[in-house]
Amino acid sequence: MTPEASDGDSRLSGFRTLPHNVEAEKALLGAIFANNRAYEAVSEFLHPEHFAFGPNGKVFEACGKLIERGQIADPVTLKAMFEQDAALSEIGGTAYLAELATSAVGLINAGEYGRLVYDLYLKRELINLGEDVVEAAYSGDIDQTATQQIERAEQNLYDLATSGNYEGGFQTFKNSVVDAVRLAETAHKREGAFAGVATGLTDLDKMLGGLHPSDLIILAGRPSMGKTALVTNIAFNVAYSHARSNGQEGGVVGFFSLEMSAEQLASRILSEQTNIPSDAMRKGELSNEEFNRLVVGSQQLHQIPIFIDDTPALTVSALRTRARRLKRQHGLDAIVVDYLQLIASPPGRHDGRVQEVSEITRGLKTLAKELDVPVIALSQLSRAVEQRDNKRPQLADLRESGSIEQDADVVMFIFREEYYLDRDEPFQRQEEGDDKFFERKQRWEEQLEKARNIAEVIIAKQRHGPIGTVRLQFLGAFTRFGNLDETHESGY
Repeated sequence: MTPEASDGDSRLSGFRTLPHNVEAEKALLGAIFANNRAYEAVSEFLHPEHFAFGPNGKVFEACGKLIERGQIADPVTLKAMFEQDAALSEIGGTAYLAELATSAVGLINAGEYGRLVYDLYLKRELINLGEDVVEAAYSGDIDQTATQQIERAEQNLYDLATSGNYEGGFQTFKNSVVDAVRLAETAHKREGAFAGVATGLTDLDKMLGGLHPSDLIILAGRPSMGKTALVTNIAFNVAYSHARSNGQEGGVVGFFSLEMSAEQLASRILSEQTNIPSDAMRKGELSNEEFNRLVVGSQQLHQIPIFIDDTPALTVSALRTRARRLKRQHGLDAIVVDYLQLIASPPGRHDGRVQEVSEITRGLKTLAKELDVPVIALSQLSRAVEQRDNKRPQLADLRESGSIEQDADVVMFIFREEYYLDRDEPFQRQEEGDDKFFERKQRWEEQLEKARNIAEVIIAKQRHGPIGTVRLQFLGAFTRFGNLDETHESGY
């Protein structure tokens, strides 16, 4: 054998074809010809473009059109299509239909053959995606950083993973009832408390029944209302309960902080738990006793299962990838996203911010269902709140609402009247008598005192429970929320 021939054989042996199985495609189409019910077994996830051999995809598409019109799909009814389509005539015309009919498998096996065809399609798409990633990395496009290319690849992988997923489908009512009884049993064992993950805030837990798996919970409010403080308190309570009960209660929390750094969040939690003002911590105005208390308190928090990711401008695809990794490595029982409007849209997508936010909320809801954990996402409110006399927020105030209200299982607003009263101190008007001004100011002081250290959580939407308002205690110096009624037992 000559060296040239040897080199040629080497090159030939290194050649690889894309994954495909034309015989499986033909067997599936033959099964559909034999019994059109085979189409129902695969039509939910299998589409014409998933076939490696293009003509087979055309046959599958034609079968679908006939079956959905209530007609029979077989070689006889498809004969006219083969005679009129030049591409189909080239592969044998009606003789190919007869060949497909002889390749039939049983109805029971049709679903397996369909999944094989779809799996091979996914592998071909993965190869194409990988080649695109390699080409993009080699390209000299200075407008595309490596991080942006990674995000685009993550988004494409996410789209590929979620398009046409054939897992799931209908389940019997018996299974659904068993799941419902299991939830009721969980609540019963807690002496009628609730079935979800406890927030540690008694009245809020009673109203919500805890945080339920697969729920998307939106917590919205204007700046300085305490959104991050409240969700940080909830995250700590959930994680602390998990650590204290050796995993019997509470849960592991994944906290995506798109606005604040991990150190800032940790400082808030330290302030909450040690009763040391966060402002004094930042300015270095701690006494020796306070600093020692801070160190001891920090050591006690080392085992609390809160995992913070403070990477800015993450996409939903990146959130999903990191959340799945966290669940695999450490477990995961609740996700916090602070905040929704800071999630980046997928690379290359510019559909308008309202549409982008709508896609983000749908992505978060999908994430909650996929990982079977509650997702709490913070959201900004529009400035319309500030222009009303009654500044309590409403569903219409959701900023760039799009599908936020529609996709969310729970929508909550946080409102502190004290914040607005503090900034609305009355001043004496021209030609206003002292007595009238004093009376007006006294009413303001009484209102302010009544609202002091009080926060309201307004539950404006709840799919599986009542709406209403929960009043909480808020201590601004420690950014801490707590139960307002002192007779409640917090448990934390």
